[in-house]
Amino acid sequence: MDINTEVHNAYEVIKNGGIILYPTDTVWGIGCDASNEEAVAKIYALKKREDSKSMIVLMNGDKMMYNVFSAIPDLAWEIWELSNPSDTELEKQKATTLILDNPRNVAANLIAEDKTLGVRIVKEPFCYKLMERMKRPLVSTSANISGMITPKTFKEISPEIIKGVDYVVNLHHDKVCKNPSTIIKLSLDNQVKIIRK
Repeated sequence: MDINTEVHNAYEVIKNGGIILYPTDTVWGIGCDASNEEAVAKIYALKKREDSKSMIVLMNGDKMMYNVFSAIPDLAWEIWELSNPSDTELEKQKATTLILDNPRNVAANLIAEDKTLGVRIVKEPFCYKLMERMKRPLVSTSANISGMITPKTFKEISPEIIKGVDYVVNLHHDKVCKNPSTIIKLSLDNQVKIIRK
């Protein structure tokens, strides 16, 4: 399938409050408009996950980042620079998700109790183009029921998840995914805590 067609189809579902199953820069993800509280609630219900366990959001660059965070530590940009050195090196690198303080302009049920939000800047073409259309961040959570193993390929995704979304993106169904991202918590006073290596 053509990437532009898939971006269009996914966008039409998302703008109407739907949820999608899609390939990310790491594993397959379930996603929706990060500012739509009802759509976010649908994902928690599908995953059978408590909404106190917050999900991450993907962004496509600085502009979107500053729309969600008024203050971003310099260290955040340095970490992302190191984890995305160049497209040729990208395959060897692990994607990095940062948990940052005081998000705004996103659904309240995405924000953790300590007023933080996990974010990742992605260059993966489908996600990037979709967010260009949405002009909003995209929720991303692994395509599994909470507590089950994260699927590495499309074939490993359970039928319950596939039936439970409003649209399945028809790209990269044969791709074996890389590992989930490294997760680092980075507070405004530059305290750093590694959550997942």
